[in-house]
Amino acid sequence: MKTLFLIASFLGLATLVHAEPLKVGDKAPLVAGTTDAGTTLKFADVYGKQAYTLVYFYPKAYTGGCTAQGCSLRDSYDALTKKGVAVIGVSLDTVEAQKGFKELNHFQFPLISDLDKKVTNAFGVPNGNVAQRSAYLIKDGKIIYADYKGTTDKQAEVILQVIADLEKK
Repeated sequence: MKTLFLIASFLGLATLVHAEPLKVGDKAPLVAGTTDAGTTLKFADVYGKQAYTLVYFYPKAYTGGCTAQGCSLRDSYDALTKKGVAVIGVSLDTVEAQKGFKELNHFQFPLISDLDKKVTNAFGVPNGNVAQRSAYLIKDGKIIYADYKGTTDKQAEVILQVIADLEKK
């Protein structure tokens, strides 16, 4: 019985283990994920098409903070694309949930269903039942900005300010 308890405890802890979150200067992961449309999106293809790629993680579709975060990016989508930013949202929701969430909120960018946690693990995003809110801005295949707390209704504003600060240098 004691052995069984130890094995169960170890397996429980093993599901909580994840890589350290990526840091500024790290290479962006060359992962792929399933979109809200059920197709495969290779992140490397997105990295190469735009000057910047924003990969943001959110805990759960249809919740207040996650809706505010996505709507911030939706409402500033034109300003972001003028600066060369491609946006990808990622959560552990199903493809069907992602599709409905995107349609309901009129998001112009893909949402990734990361049920197998390949994307969250590649970025080192803490996850259990949900992904921890966070965001990574990528340029030339490298992380140039990382937000480990995740902003909600100010997500686009923060990213646009980061880019403005970079342009001043």
